[in-house]
Amino acid sequence: MGRAVYKVEGGKMIKVQLAQKDEKIEKIRITGDFFLHPEELIEEIEKMLIGSPLEQESISNSLSAFIEKKGATLLGAAPEDFAKCIMMASD
Repeated sequence: MGRAVYKVEGGKMIKVQLAQKDEKIEKIRITGDFFLHPEELIEEIEKMLIGSPLEQESISNSLSAFIEKKGATLLGAAPEDFAKCIMMASD
């Protein structure tokens, strides 16, 4: 299982644990000290990402669309930061 820690410049810490198969996300766990409201959406995000191709721009776009659709608040990090950390964990 791949792991990565990413410190957002001027922001928070994102931690990712990732299992991949055939260049797609098989399992993922996202933690850190960022702020997401409502908090339980992180579990929905993890479920939504399963099966996604490991491509940074695609992951970032999926996360942005999900957060907008749910009307969630994300502070201290951006979807691009999560995508970067996910890709770091896939190496």
